[in-house]
Amino acid sequence: MALFDVSGYKPYSELRGQFLPGKQTHLVDRVSHYSFGTKIQEFAVPVGVEPSGFLKSCNRDGGVCIDLDHGTTTLAFKFRHGVIVAVDSRASAGNYLDSNTADKVIEINPYLLGTMSGSAADCQYWERLLAKECRLYKLRNNHRISVAAASKLLSNMMLGYRGMGLSMGSMICGWDKEGPGLYYVGSNGTRLSGQLFSTGCGNSYAYGVVDSGYREDMTVEEAYDLGRRGIAHATHRDAYSGGVVNMYHMQEDGWIKVCQEDVSELIHRYRKGMF
Repeated sequence: MALFDVSGYKPYSELRGQFLPGKQTHLVDRVSHYSFGTKIQEFAVPVGVEPSGFLKSCNRDGGVCIDLDHGTTTLAFKFRHGVIVAVDSRASAGNYLDSNTADKVIEINPYLLGTMSGSAADCQYWERLLAKECRLYKLRNNHRISVAAASKLLSNMMLGYRGMGLSMGSMICGWDKEGPGLYYVGSNGTRLSGQLFSTGCGNSYAYGVVDSGYREDMTVEEAYDLGRRGIAHATHRDAYSGGVVNMYHMQEDGWIKVCQEDVSELIHRYRKGMF
């Protein structure tokens, strides 16, 4: 008991009273993840403090600071022969470089790809959940989901959690009956269709390179070279991007993985104009 007094230990019954609202004395059954099948939508938010209120309390004035620092560079663009997706592989946790081999492209199905920027946990969870919904759609309707519909599903998921601390900027790339498709989806529910997108803290460097060399009538090899060059230049200028370039090509008959090349070798290949 003396140890309990020194450590400030509290029995579980007292702790539970701090987390359960009002006069509620037991935990209720909650959904384990987002579900599209209920008439009244429920979200898998932990019992306790309201999430947006908790995030507001985590500021410097309150003596606690949670900085959601991330670093990455991803890019994707459409051209005559499909969609090129290129990403780096460095994962950071604040100022700490956690990994140089992170896979930032999520293979949703053979005709859909998703990219990761922001929180790796958020991107992986929601895009894997999207993969499940896309598979269920195909089983129910006997044809695969369109790129536009898949991106809309992800956007609707994000809208339900707006203001609750999610951090995600994803590009959904694919090929359907309408041809190649490319959409950007953000953690606040933003959904944009376009020819070219880049996300992450190195995106300004990638945009500068890709904008200068992008043409819709490029050959396949020119598109591969442009994707590699965009990521290589971004990793050279952005300390939070690096590792290897993982590149995918979305074609009419599905995606293929083009290459996995070390950026340090690419920087020497493209050193003209860098230094």
